[in-house]
Amino acid sequence: MSLIYNPQTGLDIGDPDRVPLLPKNLPQASAVRESAASFILSASGWRKVFAFPSRGDPRAPWSSSSDSEDSLTTSISDADKVLSALMARTFGAFVLEKAGKPGRKPAVLLGMDSRPTGPAIADIFARCLLGMGLEVRYCFIISAPEIMTYAGVCGHLPEGEFGKVAGFAYISASHNPPGHNGVKLGLGTGGVLNAQEIGPLIASFKASVASTDPSLEALALVSAVSREAIASCFRDCSIWKRRALSAYTLFTHRVVTDEEELEDQARSLDELAEACAARPLGVVAELNGSARSLSIDRDFFEALGLRTKFFNDEPRRFARRIVPEGESLFLCMRLLDEAHAADSCFQIGYAPDCDGDRGNLVIWDEGKFGSRALEAQEVFALSCLAVLSCLERSGKGSRIAIVVNDATSIRIEWIADKFGAKVFRAETGEANVVALAESLRSEGWTVRILGEGSNGGTIVYPAKVRDPLATMTAMLQLLRLPDSEKAPSPYRIWLSACGRESEYRKDYNLGDVIATLPQWATTSVFEPRAALKVSSQDKSALKASYAEIFALAWETRKAELGRRYGIVSWKAFATLGTREVEVGADFAASGAGGLRIVFLSEDREALAHLWMRGSGTEPVFRIQADVADGTSEDEEYFLSWHLAMVKEADAAVMAAKQG
Repeated sequence: MSLIYNPQTGLDIGDPDRVPLLPKNLPQASAVRESAASFILSASGWRKVFAFPSRGDPRAPWSSSSDSEDSLTTSISDADKVLSALMARTFGAFVLEKAGKPGRKPAVLLGMDSRPTGPAIADIFARCLLGMGLEVRYCFIISAPEIMTYAGVCGHLPEGEFGKVAGFAYISASHNPPGHNGVKLGLGTGGVLNAQEIGPLIASFKASVASTDPSLEALALVSAVSREAIASCFRDCSIWKRRALSAYTLFTHRVVTDEEELEDQARSLDELAEACAARPLGVVAELNGSARSLSIDRDFFEALGLRTKFFNDEPRRFARRIVPEGESLFLCMRLLDEAHAADSCFQIGYAPDCDGDRGNLVIWDEGKFGSRALEAQEVFALSCLAVLSCLERSGKGSRIAIVVNDATSIRIEWIADKFGAKVFRAETGEANVVALAESLRSEGWTVRILGEGSNGGTIVYPAKVRDPLATMTAMLQLLRLPDSEKAPSPYRIWLSACGRESEYRKDYNLGDVIATLPQWATTSVFEPRAALKVSSQDKSALKASYAEIFALAWETRKAELGRRYGIVSWKAFATLGTREVEVGADFAASGAGGLRIVFLSEDREALAHLWMRGSGTEPVFRIQADVADGTSEDEEYFLSWHLAMVKEADAAVMAAKQG
């Protein structure tokens, strides 16, 4: 054996002498197809459970699951090795076709989050892509914003220049449990492929799986590379990771300052650092063994003069569920409590998911004398408030727009209205949101902030992926940028926009800002009660059935809705890719996309919505309720009504199918 280790972590990269597939162990075509049946394939990522349980298989410490989705094993099955090779072939063929010139050897970036099965899948990807004639720049464990930034920077280099890349393959299952894995694919643009681009790749992958002998094709793919080529690829990981860190650092300065020139960036960062020195602020980072544990976070925050405490900042040190929602934030809350008790300047903490593109927040709440977790929708609302305030402070932009996903709370429209900005909605999926923002910019709109409020992810232009550093910097700017006659602080600008400038005080904190936000009660789409298992495969039929049930329920409930909430009418909107269209009573027109029923007051103000969509990354049908000036009881009222109608519609579709 000649196993190569990553010098920074001591983790295995791979063994050049150990070919992952051998002729004697090739799985039957039926086994490959059975394993592929559980794949979720979408623009947001290709995902399934990859962990292959064996005797003594380790499990995540918080898990009581009896299956392999929480497994921490490094092994994957032979069938999944075949699927990994077929995914790599699909991506490699796509990149070669895009390259367009015979004999050209395009370069691609390869990286992964910190899941234990990542190296096994990346080993196969590297072998297949090299064997197909591509150059592979393997970054090993790297956060999603980091590899996508690096791809965008290198993708824009002139043809023939060293460092130019044609795309990236990122091994990850984002917020899914650690036994899941998969891949996100992109070109040298800095973002993942959109729905139109990914569609042909999904079809090609499915065709490979359905072929006569997919295992023989996979064997040929992994065997085509020389031992020397794969060894060199593994040994060079540290070089490409270092270059990625450098590119990510410089690009992050551009993103958070909204300045093109290095001198202007330095001046903006210095202003923030001086403000943090004058009024110290401490940050707790609970990284949960994610890919962010090997990123720029510590250096970035400490360069701004922040006091920091980092926890679980080694890859695979999983101390909680991967999705940073609900109980997953309890650990960060406790750590912030402890840090604040020792030093009262510690006011805020963040906790990312495994690929490090999400980072939901906890804050020290003076009113409660303890920390509390912010809801994802609350985090995104604060980010929008901060970015719009900073835009006004700098005097930049006209025709300002915010782009969000369809499951974002209507509170964003309320915030946008205070700045004269317009909100545009796309179907859930980061690629859809990014594509819509790019389209609007081409029409002359200023789109500085975009994202999916339903998961708290903040994307700040020119980035094309959500990033907790963007979220955290927005909070820092909101809390610490100085106030003067020449340049009011972002908080003063916000209060002025709300007609509440008299409430301004110099020693304000994030709790004071939150108290000024519109009060909406919104379902977290990651709650178990919001993730349904439906039997209907035909989502158009499900929504058509729901439309009939809703029409009857509306007549029954409209008097009560008017009395309790001031609701007198409704509109329905379908979100399909980058388009949101009003569909009247034709709910089926939303197809497999999102459907949002917006309830209106007499003066046409939006007071609540019901939303539904089949997940693109998990085998669930997600639902949500969003209520203005609502309590948890109000949210439960709308969600339970919504849930009952979805279940009734699902049962009706299945009964019709059987009868």
